[in-house]
Amino acid sequence: MAVFGVVLSGCGVNDGSEIHEATLLLLAIDKLGAKAACFAPDKVQAGVANHYNGKPGADIRNMLIESARIARGAIRPLSEARADALDALALPGGFGAAKNLSSFAKDGAACQVDPDLERLLRQMHAARKPIGAACIAPVILARVFGPQKPLLTIGDDGKTAQALEGMGARHQPAPATGVVVDEENRFVTTPCYMLAQSISQVAVGMDALVKALLELMRPLT
Repeated sequence: MAVFGVVLSGCGVNDGSEIHEATLLLLAIDKLGAKAACFAPDKVQAGVANHYNGKPGADIRNMLIESARIARGAIRPLSEARADALDALALPGGFGAAKNLSSFAKDGAACQVDPDLERLLRQMHAARKPIGAACIAPVILARVFGPQKPLLTIGDDGKTAQALEGMGARHQPAPATGVVVDEENRFVTTPCYMLAQSISQVAVGMDALVKALLELMRPLT
């Protein structure tokens, strides 16, 4: 059974992993006969949002503890993740990808990526194992792998696409339910809530993402 590493960044669209995207990613992995192994940094979030009124919260929250809500407790620190134990890696979106897993929300194309995530991404890429990213998370692939000129999508947002290209990536527009496959780098990306108007559109996109990642797991010829 294929094992998908899933990297979470908290719990909630405004300060962590987008819950619909993360849950539908886990569902797609299960439906398609694979297994998910969840990870998150054991670190304090960059900030906390009140998802009821949209205002900043004053409390301090840990990404691993918050992500455990989505994973129902079945989660490990990202520092323990190793490419040799995984067949693929997937990153759902949410502002946690741009605030916690990277500093894209603050620094744009000059952003930094969490060191444990960058290590894991590089291990996976070196082993030619497929990597998927949804919503805003493709900016992380652009930052880490810009010199490889990866083909990515974040939908059709011009400003974000320009930032991706500023990091060396090539951007390809795609609809909410579509995927863009970079066969050379073995990346699959999908816009999800960068464009989606309903949870059902996110479900279609996540199913397509996981199917494409499984296709890329086929032995290289």
